[in-house]
Amino acid sequence: MEPKAVPAATATAVNEHDPHAWLEEVEGAAQLDWVRARNAEATDALGSERFEQLRAGVLEVLDSDARIPEVVKRGEYLYDFWRDAEHPRGVWRRTTPGSFATPEPEWEVLLDLDALSEQEDVNWVWKGAQLLPPRHERALVSLSRGGADATETREFDLATRAFVEGGFFHPESKGSVSWADTSGDLVLIAKEFGPDSMTTSGYPRTLRLWRRGTPVAEATELFAAEPTDMGVWAYHDFTEGFERTVIMRAAGFYEADFYLLQGLTPVRLEVPRSSEPVLHREWLFVELREAWEVGGATHAAGSLIAIELERFLAGERRFETLFTPTATTSLRQASATRNHLVLNVLDDVKSRLEVLTPTPQGWRRRPLELGALGAASEPLDVGVRPVDAEREDALWLRVEGFLTPTTLARLDLDAEGAATVAPLRSLPSFFDATGMTVTQRFATSDDGTRVPYFEIAPARAEAGPAPTLLYGYGGFEIPLLPAYSGVVGRAWLERGGVLVIANVRGGGEYGPRWHQAALREKRHRAYEDFAAVARDLLARGVTSRERLGVRGGSNGGLLVGNMLVRYPELFGAVVCQVPLLDMRRYSKLLAGASWMAEYGDPDDPADWEFVRTFSPYHLHESGRSYPPVMFTTSTRDDRVHPGHARKMAARMLAAGDDVTYYENIEGGHGGAATNEQAAFMQALAYEFLWQRLGG
Repeated sequence: MEPKAVPAATATAVNEHDPHAWLEEVEGAAQLDWVRARNAEATDALGSERFEQLRAGVLEVLDSDARIPEVVKRGEYLYDFWRDAEHPRGVWRRTTPGSFATPEPEWEVLLDLDALSEQEDVNWVWKGAQLLPPRHERALVSLSRGGADATETREFDLATRAFVEGGFFHPESKGSVSWADTSGDLVLIAKEFGPDSMTTSGYPRTLRLWRRGTPVAEATELFAAEPTDMGVWAYHDFTEGFERTVIMRAAGFYEADFYLLQGLTPVRLEVPRSSEPVLHREWLFVELREAWEVGGATHAAGSLIAIELERFLAGERRFETLFTPTATTSLRQASATRNHLVLNVLDDVKSRLEVLTPTPQGWRRRPLELGALGAASEPLDVGVRPVDAEREDALWLRVEGFLTPTTLARLDLDAEGAATVAPLRSLPSFFDATGMTVTQRFATSDDGTRVPYFEIAPARAEAGPAPTLLYGYGGFEIPLLPAYSGVVGRAWLERGGVLVIANVRGGGEYGPRWHQAALREKRHRAYEDFAAVARDLLARGVTSRERLGVRGGSNGGLLVGNMLVRYPELFGAVVCQVPLLDMRRYSKLLAGASWMAEYGDPDDPADWEFVRTFSPYHLHESGRSYPPVMFTTSTRDDRVHPGHARKMAARMLAAGDDVTYYENIEGGHGGAATNEQAAFMQALAYEFLWQRLGG
């Protein structure tokens, strides 16, 4: 089936004056007055006793001390960033592995963002820290005003718990700053340095080597990308015996060149630009997005192949295949430990693990069994990440399902790859899942493709259409997997709502082929898939049109925006969050130019012919009947411009459509900078859905 045609009147309108273009000025006084007026209307319409119950219930989950810390090991400590009711902006803290293994770890607070925000009168949001090996006594800390992607970088002394006076500092900019060697006197910096230092996508164009005590303007340029590239990034591998600097020049979202820095000269790794190479100790792993004929063999798209790096640099091209996809399987992740490689394989969107071990005879593999931890009456997601890939054969293991609270365990591998699993802590049940069920089903899309989806249904005393929330993303090769959410459980499932997660094309559920099936001119496939799931729910009597709602954010906001304008007859309500909607202008707004490999170039007439078929802002027709819609965004979102949501809301309001709009003044692309803000935004969305869908 071809993309749906754009109405003739709409197709010509894209070249006329846009009466809502003024809303693209992010922080203008008139624009913020418009935002505040819409926010007041939303809170007046949605404020209720139920809203307060929803907000309080969500905040209790988000602030719960029973949440599992996301620790990372650096040297002798485990580090974590933590927000709760006492620390709404959060604290950077650390503990020892021994203490973390106890029910009540003893945490040492290194930096209190609430105190810093009050002291400096800035709403700081944590964006991470890079510690300096091997002693880990200094860190490069990244902070964001209000949650934007652009960050300020400061050097921090862990011994004194203070920022280093006269230390490394760079003002707010997109990009990265990282340690260049163990001396602590050199950093790799890819940031904004002035005119022509950023790409058209808004990311750094140059990489420099900056020496302590010298002006950043005098830093040595190591690499320069083209102005039309996406950007340049770099990191230093501190693994003892394998120290090296890796540079990535991203020409686009799915095209990059990787270089090893030899002296001050970058030397390119001769692998496909569409692939993802990873260096670990003596190994070069390459994950392929496209088939590659090399060394007398053809490796399929979606494969993982390996070779010793020194042999590769010497000209050898005979790779060993570690994973080849099938019709139902894809590689979700490959995680290296000191002596092993753990593959996380998706089989019809369900996880299984394999351990691969290099031997003189080749790579030996064995399944990784989780025993009782992997047993459940529903599909589980299993996630792993190395504890310390340089020194240990251990991984952090997370196991969860839609109804199964998350468990964190430590997984230790012996020399043969056999696993010992030690559970460390589990989430409590944040909602009563008694009688609830999880089922995986398949809908049939317009072109006959089987589209999987998960249906999470509450126990119900009576049959008939239920309030149902359909969620999707469908882009950038990102899969939607089973996940435990106390927020969704309390705000939706426990109150009698059905939740459906659609694994539409454009995502990564079946690897590159699933993603590429909805790229650019094939984008309509993702929307046809999502509509097919909606029709399947209606045909099976799970819900009715009046009780079926959809929700999505970012690229998922574009997805549900297309549901709003292309399939309005299927839905009773739409929640569209931090969305792309004006696809004529998206490539000129903030980071939009970096996504043209995903969507196409609207300034190219040939591309605009298909881009216009999924631009909700231009597909909207005055006088047509649309379901009630709620748009939310963030003023501080410097990734997806808030103008998308603003303009779409203004256009629909002018046409007399049922529109609710709320814009959080801070929060970045995540939409909220604190748990309190997140709870408020979640409660707004769910109250809107309950009002429109009933229940």
